[in-house]
Amino acid sequence: MPKSKYLLIGSTEAYSGKSATALSIAHQLKERGLDIAYGKPLGTFYTSSGKPVSGEPVSGEPIEEDVQFVAQTLGLPSSRVLSPILPLTDSTIQKRIRGENTISYPTMLTQYLQMQGADLVVLEGPSNLEEGSLFDLSLQQVAEIVDAGVLLVARFHSLLIVGALISAKRRLGDRLLGVFINDIPKDRLEEVQSTVKPYLEARNIRVFGLMPRNELLRSVSVSDLVEQLQAEVLCRSDRLDLMVESLAIGAMNVNSALRYLQKGRNMAVITGGDRTDIQLAALETSTQCLVLTGQMRPHPDVLSRAEDLEIPVLSVDLDTLTTVEIVDRAIGQVRIHDPIKIQCLYQIMSECFDFDRLMADLELELPTPVG
Repeated sequence: MPKSKYLLIGSTEAYSGKSATALSIAHQLKERGLDIAYGKPLGTFYTSSGKPVSGEPVSGEPIEEDVQFVAQTLGLPSSRVLSPILPLTDSTIQKRIRGENTISYPTMLTQYLQMQGADLVVLEGPSNLEEGSLFDLSLQQVAEIVDAGVLLVARFHSLLIVGALISAKRRLGDRLLGVFINDIPKDRLEEVQSTVKPYLEARNIRVFGLMPRNELLRSVSVSDLVEQLQAEVLCRSDRLDLMVESLAIGAMNVNSALRYLQKGRNMAVITGGDRTDIQLAALETSTQCLVLTGQMRPHPDVLSRAEDLEIPVLSVDLDTLTTVEIVDRAIGQVRIHDPIKIQCLYQIMSECFDFDRLMADLELELPTPVG
């Protein structure tokens, strides 16, 4: 049986779109007929309830959310799913620092090499080049152990990305297959295409794709905000699937607030529970949810209007600054657990990522049709 090939997907910083890229590549190559396996050596997003890949209920057993989500979305059997060998938590880090954990994780990682029959094993790596180093599981170390080519995912913040990718190339050497740059503002896409890409390619850093910024992919569902804010839903709990693309703060007089809110799109509007004027004004704009701080019940007119317009109203036991920080952090993290995001992602990736080039570089061949 031929040895499986390994692709390790890393990133230059957290929330770069690594999971989304791993899912898209696995989906596209699986659609082409390849036998795909998926794994994530370092676990980062855990939940204590839910269902594992097998679909059987679990009670109290931690589940790595990304592993479960990717496996279920792709319809992978348990034989094609590799569970994390280490949960990267404060507890495991403390034990390592104190010398209470002397496990050889590189030795444990070699179990990933026992995957039989898969054409390609897609592995999701650490959040950056350093994460996992304490356990000898940095991106480079994982690549060496499983003999994987590395695809780096990077979000475009500015032209400083070039220096970061050049530095990553020096560290990863020939292990680096290339890079995928995403979240590029549309007014800078041509600049990146005509200057950044050729510059990197001339320095032997392949650019597999350039993805323009997409507001839907950067959005967050109201249900996610409820969870992260630990909010109470005061009305329209049936509309928590609405997607939030931006936030607005209602802290000025109502006339100024209305002009400000009318410029926004698919907003979470954060304001005090006593600001009935702002709340009613926000409901008449492109608002996906109201987030009320101070734990004050809104006026019945607000809830009545929100019911009619199908806009959820949330109440939080937090101050406005903390609420803004949590919502701002949630928007743009490119978590793709919403079905509408998945379909959008697949479509965009099919247009902007060079899957043929990746397959050629990995020396992957499509199966020969039988008959």
